[in-house]
Amino acid sequence: MLRMMGRCPMFIILSAVVIIITADRVNVRLVGGHSRCAGTVEVLHRGQWGTVCDLAWDLAEAAVVCKELGCGEPVDALGNAHFGQGSGPIWMSFVRCIGFESTLKDCRSAGWDQNICNHANDAGVICSGVRLVGGSRCSGRLEILHDQTWMSVCDAVFDQQDAEVVCRELDCGAPVQVLGAAAFDKGDTQMWTQEIQCKGNESQIHLCPTSPSHENNCSYENDVGLMCAEIINVRLVNGNNPCSGTVEVHHRGQWGTVCGDGWDLAAAAVVCRELDCGDPVDALSDAQVGLGSGPVWMNNAICSGSESTLKKCGSVIWGFQGVCQSKSAGVICSGVRLVGGSHCSGRLEILHDQTWMSVCAAVFDQQDAEVVCRELDCGAPVQVLGAAAFDKGDAQMWTQEIQCRGNESQIHLCPTSLSHKYNCSHDNDVGLVCADRVNVRLVGGHSRCAGRVEVLHRGQWGTVCDAAWDMTEAAVVCRELDCGEPVDALGDAYFGPGSGPIWTNRMLCTGSETTLKNCGSVQWFGYDCNHGTDAGVICSGELF
Repeated sequence: MLRMMGRCPMFIILSAVVIIITADRVNVRLVGGHSRCAGTVEVLHRGQWGTVCDLAWDLAEAAVVCKELGCGEPVDALGNAHFGQGSGPIWMSFVRCIGFESTLKDCRSAGWDQNICNHANDAGVICSGVRLVGGSRCSGRLEILHDQTWMSVCDAVFDQQDAEVVCRELDCGAPVQVLGAAAFDKGDTQMWTQEIQCKGNESQIHLCPTSPSHENNCSYENDVGLMCAEIINVRLVNGNNPCSGTVEVHHRGQWGTVCGDGWDLAAAAVVCRELDCGDPVDALSDAQVGLGSGPVWMNNAICSGSESTLKKCGSVIWGFQGVCQSKSAGVICSGVRLVGGSHCSGRLEILHDQTWMSVCAAVFDQQDAEVVCRELDCGAPVQVLGAAAFDKGDAQMWTQEIQCRGNESQIHLCPTSLSHKYNCSHDNDVGLVCADRVNVRLVGGHSRCAGRVEVLHRGQWGTVCDAAWDMTEAAVVCRELDCGEPVDALGDAYFGPGSGPIWTNRMLCTGSETTLKNCGSVQWFGYDCNHGTDAGVICSGELF
């Protein structure tokens, strides 16, 4: 009996160990593709594998799947049962990932087992299975995924045609250089020694034939390195300069447009930053920009505004056709910025021929300042300063005389003329202080911290629709107005109906934004709502 009692604790401890080890199971898999890194997405839930609906399925969700499987970067997010229809339950639909999740099951969705789709809508993913390490996204030591193991590649089995495939797979430009002699340091992974025999037109390195190679003496001294061109994945066309026009995205080797449905200032901010074009002036739909050509790659882009590239934003539908009402999204970026101060004050720099240039104080006056302050969505100019008031810049010097009338919407629309009479140097860099204009206000309440929400856009005050309006959005408004914490987020024109445009429909704030205009939204300048659904806020500050 004592002997049995002595064994029981050991049995319990061992059982606990078994539970801990077996609990770390894989919760997602890809089936029906050419490798474990491509196929229909299946999720394990309640002990049963089921599929995922392709509604709102895009590269943000694909990135989480590829990361979870240790499969490198996402190449494509696919729908319409691209790899064949699955069976069993459709576990997830309308999945919304932000890209930081460790597993797909941590992403938000419409709920488990909400069967609003059928298996003809099963989502799929293609992951790269190749990566460049020790450099940048488009350069580094080459590693290939084989049998769930990342392997370094011997330079003797890799050539220019293979490099073309890898660069294409990683959504980079053409190969610039193939390097040997461990140019990006020696790897500590296993060594891939099979000869890769790409023709050069394959979409992925795993689709290239291979053959055993015994004639090469491979070691980590022979790790292959690769430099691809850093391709631009977004551009603006048909505008009056490189920083305005119809948005086009490069995907699957082809330029296509972005649907204007749901296009907003948060998405425009990502495009302007990616193109180094300053801040967004406006987000436009095909009513204001020319129609694009080619496929419509993104529909209802959902950006937080902080993404480094538009392709990292979510979208309701990626790469599907025939679902867009406003055929083309457009952007106007400022092409002007104030450096070394705040958003509305600093040393003036103007973008010219894709180069930021400092401006000589002698060629800039009060009327020019009015245009710049308006373009940056700041108030009226407070002061124009010379003598490098915000330190000397190291950019090239703009010396043409700017001749604004003062009513232009952008500085690039002002006439200029060559001027040789001024002696300009960085000691004469012009600085500008604009009034830091408030872009949101609360109207109709008992204090400035309570009332109907109104937003200033395109020089006009308009309201906000109460669709999806909650305490997260209210928190941004209260912070922007320095009104403390949100007490309530209200709808149904609680503070009375407004007038004028309804600027936003269905705001999508994270709560950390500094201004409501930096939040995403399903649609700017949309009229799915009416003034009977104007949103309101009560903040804790100035309650009486």
